[in-house]
Amino acid sequence: MKKRVAVIYGGRSGEHEVSLRSAQSIIDALDPEKYKVLHYLISKEGKWSPRPIVPEPHGNPEIDVVFPALHGTFGEDGTLQGLLELAGLPYVGAGVLASSVSMDKEVMKRLAKERGLPVVDYLVFSSAELKDSDGICSKFEFPVFVKPANMGSSVGISKVHNCAELKSALELAASFDRKIIVERGIVGREFECAVLGNEDPRASVPCEILPSREFYDYDDKYLLEKAGTVIPANLSAEQTAELQQLAVECYRAVECEGMARVDFLLETATNRLFINEINTLPGFTSISMYPKMWEHSGLPMPKLVDRLIELALERHAAKQHLRYSK
Repeated sequence: MKKRVAVIYGGRSGEHEVSLRSAQSIIDALDPEKYKVLHYLISKEGKWSPRPIVPEPHGNPEIDVVFPALHGTFGEDGTLQGLLELAGLPYVGAGVLASSVSMDKEVMKRLAKERGLPVVDYLVFSSAELKDSDGICSKFEFPVFVKPANMGSSVGISKVHNCAELKSALELAASFDRKIIVERGIVGREFECAVLGNEDPRASVPCEILPSREFYDYDDKYLLEKAGTVIPANLSAEQTAELQQLAVECYRAVECEGMARVDFLLETATNRLFINEINTLPGFTSISMYPKMWEHSGLPMPKLVDRLIELALERHAAKQHLRYSK
């Protein structure tokens, strides 16, 4: 019997259009001999079509497993995962905890630092503290990156070269989140590594990102299509092994399951690797690196989606043995 896979896509975040493209790639990769696809579109206003998921056990008998293809706020931050937990449905990707802490760049960095993993120096500010941009300016050497703590696909991120640029960068970031991160700018190279698994995660071959702009921003990722990539990344065997190990350790630090993409910076001056962020619902578009890295690691897209669904069902089955009352 075919597995009935509910693909949820769209959503209220600024990554709505990216989600549509990811969902289409996932649907195209699902073998019609093995799966029946159920479409769940969420509009930019939050309206579900043709119907919402019912947040109660056995309330969605038509669904065997859910494949979320939502990115960013209300999809990748634990809120959707909480709904699916209430519904008692197996679903692809990280659970509530890993989704929420990975979405918050500052919390993720704290967890990574607690495990002794390398992250770039940063400070965090609330939106109420941003009125004193001159005071913030005195704390850093330029360039710096200003980021909303809870956004994906580089939305709301600015590279700031001087104090004159700082105020507008802070205002932009604050329009997306109440918590703002200011990070030391790293001069160097950008890498990504895909991770897959539940209790025993493994890392793909890494890739290098060659931005066509000053940094790998939203336009460069999804609109201009001018950024270059190198797979496998041009790294020594020792550097590759270190990057893969750090990717898996970051994955474990946030208690991720299913999948994630870990992004890195390699500083030219020191030759040090830094974990930049972890994405628990990475893009699955035609140009997205998560499926491409696994393809270069011997796991083509149809096999990848098969494995992700298997992992979702395995985790759900294991949780059925847990008790929730005396």
